[in-house]
Amino acid sequence: MAAVRALLSFLLLLSSCIIPSLSANEVDTLLKFKESLKNADALDSWRQGSQACSNWAGIVCLNGIITGLHLSDMGLSGEIDIDALESIRSIRTLSFVNNSFSGPMPEFNRLGSIKSLLLSKNQFSGEIPADFFSRMLSLKKVWLSENKFTGNIPASLGQLPYLMELHVEGNQFSGQIPKIKEDKLVSVDFSNNKFTGPIPDGLSKFGAKSFAGNDGLCGKEVGKECTDKAEPMAAAEQPDEANSSGQPKGETSSLGTVVWIIGGILVAGILLIVLLSSRQRHDDFRVLEKEKVGEAVEANLPITKRHTSSKKGSVTSKKGSQHGKGSTGDLVVVNNEKGSFGMADLMKAAAEVLGNGTLGSAYKAVMANGLSVVVKRMKEMNALAKDGFDAEMRRLGRIRHPNILSPLAYHYRREEKLVVSEYIPKGSLLYVLHGDRGTCHAQLSWPIRFKIILGVARGLGFLHSEFSSLDLPHGNLKSSNVLLSENYEPLLSDYALHPLMSSPHAAQAMFAYRAPESSEGISPKCDVYCLGIIILEILTGKFPSQYLSSRKGGIDVVQWVQSAISEEREEEIIDPSIMTSRESVSQMVRLLHIGISCTESDPEARTDLREAIRSIEDVQV
Repeated sequence: MAAVRALLSFLLLLSSCIIPSLSANEVDTLLKFKESLKNADALDSWRQGSQACSNWAGIVCLNGIITGLHLSDMGLSGEIDIDALESIRSIRTLSFVNNSFSGPMPEFNRLGSIKSLLLSKNQFSGEIPADFFSRMLSLKKVWLSENKFTGNIPASLGQLPYLMELHVEGNQFSGQIPKIKEDKLVSVDFSNNKFTGPIPDGLSKFGAKSFAGNDGLCGKEVGKECTDKAEPMAAAEQPDEANSSGQPKGETSSLGTVVWIIGGILVAGILLIVLLSSRQRHDDFRVLEKEKVGEAVEANLPITKRHTSSKKGSVTSKKGSQHGKGSTGDLVVVNNEKGSFGMADLMKAAAEVLGNGTLGSAYKAVMANGLSVVVKRMKEMNALAKDGFDAEMRRLGRIRHPNILSPLAYHYRREEKLVVSEYIPKGSLLYVLHGDRGTCHAQLSWPIRFKIILGVARGLGFLHSEFSSLDLPHGNLKSSNVLLSENYEPLLSDYALHPLMSSPHAAQAMFAYRAPESSEGISPKCDVYCLGIIILEILTGKFPSQYLSSRKGGIDVVQWVQSAISEEREEEIIDPSIMTSRESVSQMVRLLHIGISCTESDPEARTDLREAIRSIEDVQV
């Protein structure tokens, strides 16, 4: 028994040693927050020298990390110190239910990572700005009930992607109830306000009780039919003896009918002309399509040995420009920010081989006007017919984002496609990070690397919003597809191509299929895995073996970093060239953990992209 007691005592001592506690800075921050409150007798346990996670009232911790403040039913008042809360970045839940806080809504929108905001039964008042919740995209629970809020419900509440509970009952909100994403909603209450107008269709499942006490609301839920009071209806009920011109209304109606008939004939004629013109262009395209356009480009761009005849090169150039000066010929421009150009311009350009990638070969061409472009030959993009391919390329050409490289033009052939984009001189992150460690690598300071990580994350977030219906909104995110501008702003390329490719080739060529779960099925979480690899690659400076099909070469960055974290030696694996200060090392370690959370082998345990972006943004450099 003595031996057992000794063992238990040892285990208890060991556990007390390994359970982390709050840092001194966080303790000071919480005490500063307490000072901003009035009637704070309920927080007497908040004292220096005591264990905050185990002894302080209202503090919620997980593994020694503060995750929430549950300060309900404490009679608190005063001002809520948002500056103090903002400095504790691990907080996810705030509850101030049933206290005596008053005044306008505090700036909780500065706390972009919180998931629950519970403010019911206080005296908060005034209007909440329409965009208040626009950066609080992790919110799942919002309780504003039984306060004195006025004005409209913030429109940004309707855009919260994970919202499960929304309670605003017992206020003085007015105007219409906005449309709210209801796919995850399990509880709502709009009762006892001053709402007017129809109840949105998606909220009808919550029944009459959730909308009671709003005399201006209509809909089957409250037993009041919504009547159409549009002005055209009122005009239809006007006396029809005469109109403003003095003509009988019957004559006006007849004249209007004649005008509509004439207009219809004109529109039909215009459509016929457009159709014929389009048919003629398609006929021309089919003639050009019979030529070996890939070889025609190569006749003027010195990229293969198949075509050396200058005579044949001049013939294809002539055919390529047969549509006349200023025409794009059979090269379709989808983004004219760099000007319009045609196949003839491309074939006259000085060019060089850039190399071969998983999606095809690439060439650099310098136009006569000085514009440098990259021409990629894509051989395996045959999933869509010409019209579908055109629609997808035009969609890509319309993209405007500081971290996305939009294509400029394309050429369609059954056998292969040409995609033209702007040439970015500094090259890819892969080259700058690994290709020339004597020059380029040394330029990648820590602020620049963080800038690249943040830009890649934001660009990926944009693609996941723009192409939310795709299984792989990017699909091929890796350091060779991250191009760097002159000021090291990252530009994502080769994205959203999954719909254009046959499944077997996509699985072989696209890096998202290297995610551990891809053999069982792909999802947007595969892109999150790719983001994690890039984060770890940038921080360690190591080439990931994940990029290689055989895994012979490079280093398994996920396993390596996981091992370092488990052994608490994260600092040893960070690229020594960027470890400039203790503060920057702390930032890098935080990002290592974010990278690992993005590369979890279980996609359900893998962090959400929005949460990853928010966590990266929270790292201040």
